[in-house]
Amino acid sequence: MAHELLSDSQLLQRAQQGDRDALSTVLGEQYQRVFAVCLRMMGSRTAAEDQTQEALLRIARGLSSFEGKSAFGTWCHRVATTTCLDELRRQRRRPTTTTLTNTDGTDVEPVDDVDITTGIEWSDVRADIREALDAVPVEFARAVVLRDVLELEYQEIADLTGVATGTVKSRISRGRALLAEQLRGNRNDDVERLTNGDNE
Repeated sequence: MAHELLSDSQLLQRAQQGDRDALSTVLGEQYQRVFAVCLRMMGSRTAAEDQTQEALLRIARGLSSFEGKSAFGTWCHRVATTTCLDELRRQRRRPTTTTLTNTDGTDVEPVDDVDITTGIEWSDVRADIREALDAVPVEFARAVVLRDVLELEYQEIADLTGVATGTVKSRISRGRALLAEQLRGNRNDDVERLTNGDNE
């Protein structure tokens, strides 16, 4: 049976069974999704292309372990996200000649301009929460997303963002409060718009 006549699930099954043509087709179909994730997370096309290739390799190597508990595209998205996070962690372990100082006096690596929350599967997050997060200062929104969406540990978030764990916890607490305020405000705005509309 020609691959173009197979359903996505049949094609995936063929790839898991070692069909190289099927694997090539499956990876080709996921390329743009994976590249988009890597581009948003890494911040440059060159870095994104490197991490896309690494993510596709991981997908190919781990394909036999995919059990279908989530959509295949979602699984690939997670692999791409993990691949980029691993690279960001590796970069943060590099020696640096410039250090910042936390409020507790310890030195931390400077935070770069890469937004490490942008590779998240935002379709899994409610639209009102996405809108509210956009209105929250980035350092607080980032902490909330890393903890509550990606479910990272406090120390891991501290390592990624270059701040002390105490600062991470404070930002998460403040971020959640700001997010709640935004959500309440958005709902009030919706009610006001509806009320004004009824009066027009």
